[in-house]
Amino acid sequence: MQWWCAAQGVPWDWTWRPYPGVWLFVALLGGVYTVGGWRHRARYGTWDAPTKAFWSGVLVLWLALDWPVGALGAGYLASVHMLQFLLISLVAPPLILLGVRPLVRAEANVWQRAVARRATHPITTLAVFTIILSATHWPPLVDALMVTQVGSLALDLAWLLGGLVFWWPVIVPVPKRLWLGPPARIGYLVAATLVNTGVFAFLTFSDLPVYAIYELAPPIGSLSTRDDQRLAGLVMKMGGAVVLWTAITILFFRWFFEDERIERSFPLRADR
Repeated sequence: MQWWCAAQGVPWDWTWRPYPGVWLFVALLGGVYTVGGWRHRARYGTWDAPTKAFWSGVLVLWLALDWPVGALGAGYLASVHMLQFLLISLVAPPLILLGVRPLVRAEANVWQRAVARRATHPITTLAVFTIILSATHWPPLVDALMVTQVGSLALDLAWLLGGLVFWWPVIVPVPKRLWLGPPARIGYLVAATLVNTGVFAFLTFSDLPVYAIYELAPPIGSLSTRDDQRLAGLVMKMGGAVVLWTAITILFFRWFFEDERIERSFPLRADR
């Protein structure tokens, strides 16, 4: 039995397949969060906004890793593989961080906060995310990893780690970094819309298939390998833009309405 989605080289069919490794991973995340909420008394047992956000993120992860998305992306379609990347690195992490933010505030001590200020500097996090994005889409590495369950797991975990690092400066406030307010966060996300341009261009405008694992995969329908690869590049660029610009829009309007609230709290009085 397969415990994690990986390339198999057999014709695709829509017969459901169990992946217990995915289930165990999702259950482990949920268990750690539940125990953490109980230990730190972060309103454990209430269905509040952070809890809803966390479990929404876990649900996104489960959908991205399990059958059929996980199986299709692991060894059949590069476009579905790219959809997995978006879900695992750009959609699930901010939801998970929104859920764990109260726990981080509850348990962080002075030393941990000092480390966090350095490790989660926006330049550092953006660089780490860019390196992970580039490395995990490098054809020799993808072809080497996707043929084994351990390699496929490593790739998925790298995406999740990169996403958590990338979203941390936006979602989890770091003490003594007050300068990273809404304008700086918006600028950070705008800059992030450019980091996938190289991979997008490489996939979209390449004359030949770049991934042997998808070139040699059993065909699904009438979609050619080249068209699938081009679609993967478009999914990365357009899908990533939708996620990031949605976050930018939310930040902008929160900033706008917060300024309005402050102005109403301290109205200007005309001199008499």
